Amino acid sequence: MSNQNILGVGSRVKHPAFGDGVVIVVDLVAYQVCFIQFGIKLVGKDYTNWEIIDRIEPTEALSFTEAEKSLAKILRAWSDVTEVVHLGDKWKDGLMILRSADTSLKDKEIPIDTFFHKIVMVRDRLRVMEQRINSSKLDDEEKINLQQYITRIYGSLTTFNVLFRHKEQHFVGDKGEA
Repeated sequence: MSNQNILGVGSRVKHPAFGDGVVIVVDLVAYQVCFIQFGIKLVGKDYTNWEIIDRIEPTEALSFTEAEKSLAKILRAWSDVTEVVHLGDKWKDGLMILRSADTSLKDKEIPIDTFFHKIVMVRDRLRVMEQRINSSKLDDEEKINLQQYITRIYGSLTTFNVLFRHKEQHFVGDKGEA
């Protein structure tokens, strides 16, 4: 088998029996593929009956951490799998107090971690909606119009980025694009 036919870690495939999957390990004669519905399966390198959705060039050395990051990114894009998102340390055990200008009304206190969890759920559901729009039968113009709304929603939610522990999990909006 030539090196041109070998898939690298992170390659996305569609198997006729197992469905969508991602190559997570390249062994001497087989791939270890993590399928969304069936978990990790061994597939021989000479197998040709699957559709290669996204071919990643094989590399000589790839750390487990890099493979994990690639797999997490791909699974997030392909499914309803949610990642673990951590609240910034300075907010742990914090309390959000909503106080009305009307002093006759009682304050509303909400644990910050409860509020943060709801923000993360909104983000995860937006990602799923985005994926479903992209894979829908809508025409390209309709997809772009809906995508622009989602991008604006992300932009509106950037206010809450201060709560996230890791910057790569922040909401990202339009960034001033026309």
